[in-house]
Amino acid sequence: MKRLLVILMLLGGIGLSPAFAQGLGPDIPKATGQPHPEGNLFWRMNHMRLLQHDRDLTMHNGDRHIQASLKTCVTCHAVKGADGKPVGVDNPKHFCRVCHDYAAVKIDCFMCHNSKPEEKTQAYLKPKIPDSKELAAYLKETGQ
Repeated sequence: MKRLLVILMLLGGIGLSPAFAQGLGPDIPKATGQPHPEGNLFWRMNHMRLLQHDRDLTMHNGDRHIQASLKTCVTCHAVKGADGKPVGVDNPKHFCRVCHDYAAVKIDCFMCHNSKPEEKTQAYLKPKIPDSKELAAYLKETGQ
């Protein structure tokens, strides 16, 4: 009888611990866009298959109008850092990293893709037109 009482007390103590109060899973950041019509559970279970399927449509068929583009995911699920700007995959708060770190799964998407949403005005998208002095100096350097 004492054993049963001790076991119940231990189980009760574990059930009241902070780890169980917060849950055992990762703390998933909220998205900023509209909810997925299929539901979050569907996307959590199938996101890799959907991303791979749509990657194949884009790479093999040239279809750029796909549902599960990584760019769309990154834009809607951006997590902002202390400076108010979206964090990259190098930050443990990054939306993808929260679950992938928890599950010990490597993320290789961002070896090629941007892990932050694109800013509306990015300087590198606007080519700087050199003035005539800069152009003359460049041509002189290259021997043309």
